[in-house]
Parts: sequence; C-alpha cells; structure tokens
Amino acid sequence: MTFREYFIFLGLILLCAMFAGWASYKVHTAYKTYASVPNKSGMTGYDTAVRLLRAGGVTDISVKRVNGNLTDHYHPTKKVVNLSTTTYGDASVAAVAVAAHEIGHVMQKKKGYFPYVIRSVLVPIANIGSRLAFPLVIIGVLLDLFVTAGQFSGWGFWLAVAGVVGYGMSTVFTLVTLPVELNASKRAKQMLVAEGILTEEELPGAEKVLSAAAMTYLAALLTSLVYFLRFAIWVLRIVGRDRD
Repeated sequence: MTFREYFIFLGLILLCAMFAGWASYKVHTAYKTYASVPNKSGMTGYDTAVRLLRAGGVTDISVKRVNGNLTDHYHPTKKVVNLSTTTYGDASVAAVAVAAHEIGHVMQKKKGYFPYVIRSVLVPIANIGSRLAFPLVIIGVLLDLFVTAGQFSGWGFWLAVAGVVGYGMSTVFTLVTLPVELNASKRAKQMLVAEGILTEEELPGAEKVLSAAAMTYLAALLTSLVYFLRFAIWVLRIVGRDRD
C-alpha cells in the first residue's frame, strides 16, 4: 500500500469514526430528550413489550430487566426480550419506542422476515470469521512468502483468501443487519399506534429515537466495509507480488 493509499484509508476511517460518534451522540440526545416526555397511555417499556407480544399472538417469549442504558436486546435462542433498566419501568415516549423495537424483532422471527432469517444464519459464521480472519491472513501471507515449493505450495494463498472471506462474512452481516433494524423500527411504530400506546402526535418523538439508532448500524456497516476493502487489497497485493 502506497503512502497515498494509506492516507486515503486513514481519511476514510476518520470519516467513519466521526460519523459513528455523531450517530452515537444523536442516539443519546434523542433518547434523553424523549425519556423526559411521559407518554399519554402511561405504559412502561415492560407494559409495552408484554402488550405487543400478546397482540401479536406470541406466548413463549418472556420479558426481563437487564442492567445498563440502551442495552435492550432480543435473545431468540433463550426466548427472552431483555429491556435495560432505563427502559423497563419507564413510561416515556423513548422507553416504549425502544421496547416496541425489540418486539419488532420478535415479530420478524415469527413471520419469517427474510433478512432476519439470513442474519440469524450468519451470526455464528460472522462471529467465527471475524475472530479467525486476521490470524489466517497473517499465517497465509507468511506461508506464501516463505514456503514456495513442494506439497506446501499454494497453502498460504488459500489461507489468506480464507481470512479475507472470513472478515467479509462479518461485513455481510453488518450489511444484512441494517434492513433488519430499519424494519423492526417500522414495525414498532405501526404497533405502537395500532395498540394505542402512542398517539399520532407522540409518534414523531419515537421516530426520532428509532431513526437515530439506525444511524449507528449504518456507521458500523461503513466502517466494516472500509476495513474489508483494505484487508482484501493488502492481501492480494502481497500475494500477487510474491507470485510475480
């Protein structure tokens, strides 16, 4: 990689970091703003989750409290929706928006929403790939540089390729995650109004919280994509130079 290309990469990473920081700031600002706005229905995050599950005909999912702020998540294998301390017992516009978003994921699974299915399949692959990618690339490049004869010839190249593919799977995972999160937010807004938890006048506040959260997933995708491209170009150039 030339100095020019290296500085381009650093510039792109800096832009991604700035975007990620802005997205994080927007999430916390939006949540803080609408966490201070009580919803007219008086329902808490827990009440919202339970009601939406019941309305959706889901009876095998429990709702629990977990420590932290904005640590809310749905764990499909354990069949539990975990709501953070700041969401679980709070009756604000922000709290019910976040709780409804997690129920949106439950409904995605129940209805077989295709991007959600794909993401579920990719979870273990992406986790393994992201952990093994760098070691495989390093081993592969070293083998291809120093072992060039006999039965070992070519092993390094394929190990390096495996590393790039492994990291690429984590990038694909972040790509699939974006529409999954956007769809969960869309479902959340529809359910909140349909069940009378939020009024049409309160909905814009929920939309701001959910839209800000979506920006964090876009930032993760862009960052992962930049690293993947750098990773792939670096490996292909080293291996190509050695083969020449």
